[in-house]
Amino acid sequence: MYEYKTQGTCSSKITFDIRDNKVYGLSFTDGCNGNLSGISILAEGMEAAELIKRLKGVRCGSKKTSCPDQLAKALERAVKAS
Repeated sequence: MYEYKTQGTCSSKITFDIRDNKVYGLSFTDGCNGNLSGISILAEGMEAAELIKRLKGVRCGSKKTSCPDQLAKALERAVKAS
């Protein structure tokens, strides 16, 4: 299980597992519950590389990042570490 402390977002932490290069058990702590629950459901079983490709650079309003962008960063770090 990977744990990533977010920066610049309403959510404070992202946890997930990667098995066979696919994401499982994605969960966000804090943040917009409905949106983040939806992202977690959609990401379940998806290739980590595809999620990174789709989510990297997504911004939230005037912020330079977003919860999806932070997820992409977390996944990049996890993939690199494995």
